[in-house]
Amino acid sequence: MPELPASVRLSLWTTSAWATGSPADEAVARALPDVDHVAGDLDRLTLWRQLGEQALLVALPSPGDLTGMPGASARVQGCAADAGECVFVPGLGGMLVPTIAAYGAGGGALDVGTRVDWAVYDADPVPRHRVEALESSQLERHLREEIAAATAHLDAIGGQPFAADAARELADAALGGRWGLPPGLPPRPARVIALAGTISQVVDVALAAGDGALTAAAASTRHTILLRLQRAADHALADATNAACAVLAGWRPA
Repeated sequence: MPELPASVRLSLWTTSAWATGSPADEAVARALPDVDHVAGDLDRLTLWRQLGEQALLVALPSPGDLTGMPGASARVQGCAADAGECVFVPGLGGMLVPTIAAYGAGGGALDVGTRVDWAVYDADPVPRHRVEALESSQLERHLREEIAAATAHLDAIGGQPFAADAARELADAALGGRWGLPPGLPPRPARVIALAGTISQVVDVALAAGDGALTAAAASTRHTILLRLQRAADHALADATNAACAVLAGWRPA
């Protein structure tokens, strides 16, 4: 089953729960049904809501690319970049960063599990208008342009750009609604979330598989192109998630 990043799922389900008055622990359970153990500072979700927060936003940074991150100390930004994801509240400021790890003996499928520990950090508030200004149509158009450009460049260097079977399986799963998104999401952001999530995972598969038919120079070029596409997909995924949260929070119409 394809998976969106834990922070994307927590962002959507928590914002939906805040909008409907559902308990935060129920949102966590719905967001992370595939995680065997969840721990850490998730009590902040209830506190933030009590203090008036309406949306839990997401960023998908990486080392050297802090796009979408709220202001924070270098140490905090480094933690989020190393994790590759975080959630944050825009009004008060504050961030949760997950650490995802396997546990167990590893002797078989029943002996291991996955745990996610969330750590809270200080972060700066984020102006709400930055989120309200996100346009899903522009996000989708930009991502499709990046996909087209990457595909053209990969075709030009030859070899197999993507793992075709994996791409087809992930696309079918996304279109079939298996991403585990909460009900009531506005259609356009939901479509961008599915597209960006699919592309990100297809690129993960392609990067892991490599392409032995290429020369070293062509393989290096392929790697660079795929990384650029992956970052574009992650940016679109985070922005589309935040655009959906803005609608769920009542900040803008669907």
